Amino acid sequence: MERTEKRPLRERVKVLGPGVIVAASFIGPGTVTTATGAGASFGFALLWAVVFSIITTIILQEMCSRLGIITGKGLGAAIRDQFTNPLLKYGSMWLMIIAIVFGCAAYIAGDLLGTSLGLTTLTGVSENTIGPVVGIIILLIGLSGSYKLIERVMIVLITVMSITFVTTMVTAQPDPGGLFRGAFVPSIPTGAIITVIAIVGTTVVPYNLFLHSENVKERWSEPRHLKEARLDVFLSIGLGGLITAAILITSGATIRGLEVESVADLALQLEPLLGSWATAFISIGLFAAGFSSALASPLGAAVTVSSVLKWERGMKNIRFKLVFLSVMAIGIISSGLGFEPLDVLLFAQALNGLILPFVSIMLLVIMNNKNRLGHYVNHWKMNLVGGIIVLICVFLGVYSIVDAIMSFNS
Repeated sequence: MERTEKRPLRERVKVLGPGVIVAASFIGPGTVTTATGAGASFGFALLWAVVFSIITTIILQEMCSRLGIITGKGLGAAIRDQFTNPLLKYGSMWLMIIAIVFGCAAYIAGDLLGTSLGLTTLTGVSENTIGPVVGIIILLIGLSGSYKLIERVMIVLITVMSITFVTTMVTAQPDPGGLFRGAFVPSIPTGAIITVIAIVGTTVVPYNLFLHSENVKERWSEPRHLKEARLDVFLSIGLGGLITAAILITSGATIRGLEVESVADLALQLEPLLGSWATAFISIGLFAAGFSSALASPLGAAVTVSSVLKWERGMKNIRFKLVFLSVMAIGIISSGLGFEPLDVLLFAQALNGLILPFVSIMLLVIMNNKNRLGHYVNHWKMNLVGGIIVLICVFLGVYSIVDAIMSFNS
């Protein structure tokens, strides 16, 4: 007989795992910088974009976790099996592999440099020295082949980020009325559309869909585990959203109207509130954000490739480790040389813009496949919400491609 008694909060928190990896993944240097700039430029007006992006992420990641638990397959394998036509099958396979691997490889250098910036501020040691060292540490974690180790590292990092950024938000004493309006009364101030898309785009990450559908199988394998998996998604992604919102709110309360050149500007404005601890708080938070994202990028690339190509043994597979090693090598070398691959980043942006709507559409199609999921398919309400999300993903994808092309030509 199934137990129905309520579990204490301590027991509920123990379900956190795969969702935490997703949350820690999307809170990287890009998210920190975007949220800081959004608050500085528009105050609390774009807080609704954070709320929207978190709801979107929760819905998509819940589908992925349900897919992984019920079918025992990741999203990559599910998309591959969805087609019988060889052209569609292998075309979709390699489109996903190329887009996501290139995207992860392009962003890893920025993640390592973002991680290094936090330590550089505290120690004075060059970013180009710290970057490769941090990269090697991440490489060793990935090559260990231990999902448990990666999960625990991510839980520690997101805990550090929560304490850091939520504390600074509370200390900043934001206006409650302004927070309410910003969160629940959507508006797009003049010149804010690019920032809105950046907020959503740094949260709804294509490779996280593959990552979650694979990682969830490390924790759960039966339909009775769906409730725990959903709780993991809601709590973890919600916590990630709180961290992003806290960064935006802090900058909106302390540096509104100032031009932000780096996150260090936020630390400067917090000195009257936190004193000498201001720089330490922001630096530690930035380090945790960069480290978590830098670990997730090569992990996402390796998981996607192994899922699509149906490699067995997960993270312990030698081919999985080779993909992880290849992506990390690019990041380590780039961060050591101080190379910022702008053109590659723009190329990756265009590829991710192309892959996001495709993956979203395929996920929605797969989640309505009764032969695969039985009565665990999406109900009509989920399809309605999912359809709206797909349309938004298409818009974001087209916009990111156009933006990348315009940046190339400028």
